[in-house]
Amino acid sequence: MTTPDLNDLVALLAVARERSFTRAAAQLGVSQSSLSRTVTSLETKLGMLLLTRTTRSVSTTEAGQRLLDSVAPKLEEIEAELQAVAELRERPVGTVRISATDYAANQYVWPKIQGLLREHRELHVELINDYGLSNIVAERFDVGVRLGDQVEKDMIAVRIAPDETLAIVAAPEYLCERPPPADPQELTTHNCINLRLPTKDTLMPWELRKGKRRLEVKVGGQLVFNNSYQMLDAALRGFGIAYLPKALAEESVQAGRLRWILEDWFPTFTGHHAYYATRRQSSLAVRLVISALRGASA
Repeated sequence: MTTPDLNDLVALLAVARERSFTRAAAQLGVSQSSLSRTVTSLETKLGMLLLTRTTRSVSTTEAGQRLLDSVAPKLEEIEAELQAVAELRERPVGTVRISATDYAANQYVWPKIQGLLREHRELHVELINDYGLSNIVAERFDVGVRLGDQVEKDMIAVRIAPDETLAIVAAPEYLCERPPPADPQELTTHNCINLRLPTKDTLMPWELRKGKRRLEVKVGGQLVFNNSYQMLDAALRGFGIAYLPKALAEESVQAGRLRWILEDWFPTFTGHHAYYATRRQSSLAVRLVISALRGASA
């Protein structure tokens, strides 16, 4: 037996609902003769009559009614889902999943999407802290937020923040116990606060730059975190030297609670970008989130 086409079932359902080929054809936007041929073809495929036709009315046969009782709820469910998907392009509904480091999430994402969420109550956001540089397509994220040089080349990216400088800091309390390092290599003799990168199962090296010189220093210490704010807190409490976004430590340095170390070695990287896989057929919700993130960039 030839498998019926889904459109054949839709046609049968329309005729059965309207009890008229004329009205059903108008509803489906096809000619009456075309619709009649579609239903006749379906009956031929199944080898039985599904509709009883008279000059004045159309009704289902026992076989036709049994078929409709079975497939009609499923067709209605499919129609509802297709409509819901269509609404993703027309209304800011659904969930947008965003991957970002904790610092980027706090500094550049969360402040910018609050107004959007208040304006569009049907919009939902999952903001996931992620130092693993996850593949956003494989992990089913809609948007990623990374430093510019960490964005995969085949992605569409928009800048949402100025260039990012990383800094080395320690509390006066820690520096009272031992003098600050005079050069980057002396960092290896200090109690340094590290950040673990989950995808590489290793500690993040400290990338330092001075003019054209570039160094990658691997340091050790008592503490390892996967959260910038815990690293900052540990540094403030005198547990060691930390390597953090300069903007995150700035207020504490100005207040005298932290001091810059090896300031002429602070590296600057291309600022944070929001990126996503494709412009084609992206939902309105995703487009609005990207627009919000981009709007207040420096």
